[in-house]
Amino acid sequence: MHYIWMALQFIAVGFVIYVVSGRLIGTKLNFLKRVLSATLSVVFTTFVYWYSYLRHTDYKNEDMVQAVTNVSTLVWIGSMLLIAMLFYLILELFDPIQLGAKGERLTGQKNIVTRFRSRFHRQKRLVEVFQIAFKHGIGKALKYKRTYENDRYLAIALRNMLEECGGIFIKFGQVLSARKDIFPTVFIEELSKLQQHVKPMTTEQVEKRLEQDLAMPISQVFRSFNKQPIASGSIGQVHKAVLQENGKEVVVKILRTDIRSIMHKDLDILLHFSSWLVEESTWAENLGFHQLAKGFANSLLEEINFEMEERNMEQVSNSLSKSKNNVKIPHVYKQYSNEYVLVLEYMHGVSIYEYQKVLESTKVKKYDLLSSIYDSFLEQMLVAGVFHADPHPGNIYVLNNGTAAFLDFGAVGRLGPIQQKGLRTLFIGIERNDPGIVLEGLKTLIENPDGMDEEGLLQALSQLLIQLQYLDKISTEELVQTLFTVIQHYELKLYPMVGVALRALITLEGTLNGVDSTFDLFSEAKHFTAKNKRAFVSISSGTELKEHLQQELIMLLPMLNQLPRKLDHITTRLEKGQMKVKLDMFSNKENTLFISQWFSLFILLMVGITFGVISVALLAISQFIDTAYAVYLNTVSYLGLFLSAVLLVRLSVQAIRNSKRAL
Repeated sequence: MHYIWMALQFIAVGFVIYVVSGRLIGTKLNFLKRVLSATLSVVFTTFVYWYSYLRHTDYKNEDMVQAVTNVSTLVWIGSMLLIAMLFYLILELFDPIQLGAKGERLTGQKNIVTRFRSRFHRQKRLVEVFQIAFKHGIGKALKYKRTYENDRYLAIALRNMLEECGGIFIKFGQVLSARKDIFPTVFIEELSKLQQHVKPMTTEQVEKRLEQDLAMPISQVFRSFNKQPIASGSIGQVHKAVLQENGKEVVVKILRTDIRSIMHKDLDILLHFSSWLVEESTWAENLGFHQLAKGFANSLLEEINFEMEERNMEQVSNSLSKSKNNVKIPHVYKQYSNEYVLVLEYMHGVSIYEYQKVLESTKVKKYDLLSSIYDSFLEQMLVAGVFHADPHPGNIYVLNNGTAAFLDFGAVGRLGPIQQKGLRTLFIGIERNDPGIVLEGLKTLIENPDGMDEEGLLQALSQLLIQLQYLDKISTEELVQTLFTVIQHYELKLYPMVGVALRALITLEGTLNGVDSTFDLFSEAKHFTAKNKRAFVSISSGTELKEHLQQELIMLLPMLNQLPRKLDHITTRLEKGQMKVKLDMFSNKENTLFISQWFSLFILLMVGITFGVISVALLAISQFIDTAYAVYLNTVSYLGLFLSAVLLVRLSVQAIRNSKRAL
């Protein structure tokens, strides 16, 4: 009975420590951490208290009031509070979980056991990837000087490593094989050999996915559903079906089961590997290998959310709603679609390489078909700013009526007005054989124009243009590849989306030239510019130019009237030395919040340090006092030290939690 009573006392003490320590720390705390901290504190301090003091006393027979008011008991309880806070600080310090703006855990975070198991598997996979890399000689190859033979050795080693790692590593290599703007030819050749063979999902997996993610039962959505996929990939697979409501044929894209968890784990490993590669190799750092991996990860995370593809198709479709180019975008049945399932209009037609099967029965000419496809793509890229980023033959169809259609909008590029204008200026400069205009366009397309060798770059662009002169047909791939070589030589970097746009142009050229090798994309681009000059410039006649200048002048008149007075005012203040510069750091709400948070922590730090310094000083003074007042002085000193410790622990926990808040 005595031991049961003691156990209840310990539980009561533990509950008090749990409540009070949480209040003293003063932040929105995690329940499990608080319980664990309080438990560890009670067990640890009780053992120390019993071993150092209680076992030498007759504590079992002491009166309860006497035991509670005992100085050693008060020290024990105070130590429990402090130790509980320190344990919480340690748990917070080694917990990588991100927090929201109010200190809450972000949704989807796992408990500590699941995180430990996940981290174990992650470390195991990371070690496996590095073992594969070293087995194929990646580490040794990075030490060699850059020569053609050494580059070939490294390219082969990288391909073999990515192939053996499998999964998203192969997909990453396939993406890198398209980066002719930054990788030497030998890498492009080797990485282009990567092939990914993925088994289709089983019928049971397909049915389970549909049952879980469709808004209603399968029988209410589809009149019929073909369980054999018509296409299968690493992210999902496609099935043919018939809608129940209107009997229309549709295609159903289904995300692979567990693909998200697998992707997140492997992407994390890939980012760690790319970070290591950059640390070990100046060559990889100059290529921006880690940034390439991060960009790949971001785009892949979009691809595994079919709501993003739905949004992409909506944007492109709406941007082409008034287009004169008769190009079809599949309709999305939003009522049945979500992030896991995408239901699209079924397009009756054939791949563009089988165009003859369709054109024979229609009056559409091959040139008109190819021209409509290319014009539609340029309209997406240079007018709308949202374009299909992967126009390979499998993604371009010819419908039974001879109309072209773009499919699969998992990969979409976006260009802002400045980058669109830069590309147009670049093309105009090439068409006019003017390196100065080409340079002006290029300046808006690169990330680091400051400090570049403009004179040397102008000479290089002049040499580029002379290589293209007097040719019956200019190859887009040759043009872009030569431009990439110049950019690499001067250590410049294109904005990522500009590189995506230029690579998409090369892909489209390969697709269209595969149908008709005489189709001249550069000449078509000039025709497109002529047809869309109003969209580019918005001024197409002398009358419009005159009206535009008049409107601009009217807008400028009020400022022009005030300009002499403002100049006189500025000159006068300069002469009197009264010019002031105002720096407003607090106009932004986020800046204000950031500064106020850290300023409050600084004040808390000063208060804690002040308590500690004063308490230590009082404790030192009490050593020289022989009267009874020294006891009170010692008590005050120890209380001050306790408060100082509480404040500093609270400060540390708050600082750690602020650093983990999601931005």
